[in-house]
Amino acid sequence: MTYKRVLLKLSGEALGHPESGNGLHVPSLQKLAAQIARVAESGVQVALVCGGGNILRGAEFSELGAERASADYMGMLGTIINGLALSDALEAQGLETRVLTALEVRSVAEPYVRRRAVRHLDLGRVVILSGGLGTPLFTTDTAAAQRAVELGCEILLKATKVDGVYTADPKLDSSAERFASLTYMDVLGGRLEVMDGTAIAMCMEHDLPVIVFDLFKDGNLERIVQAEDGLGTIIRSTA
Repeated sequence: MTYKRVLLKLSGEALGHPESGNGLHVPSLQKLAAQIARVAESGVQVALVCGGGNILRGAEFSELGAERASADYMGMLGTIINGLALSDALEAQGLETRVLTALEVRSVAEPYVRRRAVRHLDLGRVVILSGGLGTPLFTTDTAAAQRAVELGCEILLKATKVDGVYTADPKLDSSAERFASLTYMDVLGGRLEVMDGTAIAMCMEHDLPVIVFDLFKDGNLERIVQAEDGLGTIIRSTA
């Protein structure tokens, strides 16, 4: 394996029903857990950050009239639910996990402490980082970038339903072309909808590469971690 420690960013919809992306779908959880387990069992240290869009998106809920900070906190609670679901699915695969959260929910998860998270990773546990950054107005993409830098991850793996970043939505435009690589400034300047600008800016500041790839093709996560050519789009300082 090329990487020793990685952070995998999942969308909440990845845990939901394949058609709607809503709720928690046990077969989807099982498939994700099986992929992650194969990588973790190979000796790669894996940290996970999951969104909460399958339960509630704070930004969208606030547009319907909810106060933005309250809506964001509800979204963070959704990521904790997802973290517990991922933990259960991974432990069913025989892995040891720890759920750490930026919000205090001591009955179900450990509070996030950087040194504690690093220790869990060193002991071979899959660390699930929930609750975002614990403050409103920040996305889980930004939380993923922040945690990846804090924990000394070598790469941030952004899991999506398409096999990279395209010139247009490949589902709507058959002529869309996939980028093999991009610079951080390409993403920021082109307003490409890969991750939010704050997350990309943080990755750029700390020279943390990002790979956008299709997690829903079985085996892709292993191939990405092995740095197999031709998979996904890599975002780094030089294209």
